[in-house]
Amino acid sequence: MVATIGLTGLRPNPAHASKITSPPYDVIKPGTPLEKLLSEEPKSLFHIILGDNPKEATERLTAEGMLVEDDEPSYYVYEQTWSGGQRTGVFAAAEVSPYEDMQIIRHEKTFDDKVKGRIALRQATGLHIGPVFALTRAHIAEALDAAKESAALYEFTSGFGGFSELEGIQNKVWRVPKNGEVGRAIQTALGTEPLYIADGHHRYHASLLNGQTHFLSYVTEGAVIQAYNRVINGVRPFSAIKGDLPLEPVETFQTPDKHRFCIYTKDGCYELAAQHVPDDVVGQLDSAILERELYPKLGLTHDMVVDLKHFDYYSESALDEMKAVVDRGDYDIAVALHPVSLEQLMAVADAGLEDSEIVMPEKSTFFAPKILSGLFLYRYANA
Repeated sequence: MVATIGLTGLRPNPAHASKITSPPYDVIKPGTPLEKLLSEEPKSLFHIILGDNPKEATERLTAEGMLVEDDEPSYYVYEQTWSGGQRTGVFAAAEVSPYEDMQIIRHEKTFDDKVKGRIALRQATGLHIGPVFALTRAHIAEALDAAKESAALYEFTSGFGGFSELEGIQNKVWRVPKNGEVGRAIQTALGTEPLYIADGHHRYHASLLNGQTHFLSYVTEGAVIQAYNRVINGVRPFSAIKGDLPLEPVETFQTPDKHRFCIYTKDGCYELAAQHVPDDVVGQLDSAILERELYPKLGLTHDMVVDLKHFDYYSESALDEMKAVVDRGDYDIAVALHPVSLEQLMAVADAGLEDSEIVMPEKSTFFAPKILSGLFLYRYANA
């Protein structure tokens, strides 16, 4: 099972935590109002995770007292509250192990070239900043609730000008020294089960390639999965192939039922039903069906799914933003999918234990809400 230790490194000065923390680097799209807002805030973690000189930015924020050193190994229990929901998890340093050890279980493929930037950032700063979001079957809630009986270290509401899905999230963090009674209870509970990567496959892959002994993780028992929708530019335009598809005109661009796809174009909105749903755990996923049944007609191949000339990805709550992207002409069509269930995710991950080739297609899941970056900057060690 996965061994964890307490975190040491840098954390925000509590008086400035709301200004320092930011959405994860991979949801800060270039040229957007969110990027502009963060880049203009001198305290923002943005200057470390996406700035031109992360080492210099780290040193500046530390010298200014925005980031403080914390050398006592501790767990950090993190509660997020939003309209209609609440989730509690814990930040910990989890042991890095190869996938074949079946302790850190993935459900997506990774690409070495996509982790180069994260490795460069870690080597420049000596810090692992963006956590790997992990699920556990271990019963950790009782230990986390015990931590929440003390006073919180951080308590603030995230504000990103309305440009982020983390807008308005209420955040509370409790610091739990590893060697205390509650810290030992958290460590014991976490160590009873493997970790399933929910979000952050490339962040974990960077930990492997970077030779780290431990990685920054956020671990929780449960999570909400949204659909991971996409806007697409095909090699062939949608208008050239729509006559070959059994399209059903609809009035509204919205999340469709399972095994159906809602397609928005400048000329109208349609639903497309899957033509064949196989029995295998990967083949029956809607993202896999879409790749088999629509992408070839558009002249798209699998290697293009991470190419911004052809694809970009949005959460289920960003349907209006996707329509605007198509209306501007940036992309030809927007496609909304039905969300993957936790049961489907676990089924694929478990099947992958026996066959490492069994993984989900890229961009199949969007976990909501995301985890704020910057609540802890872990000073990792190399093997």
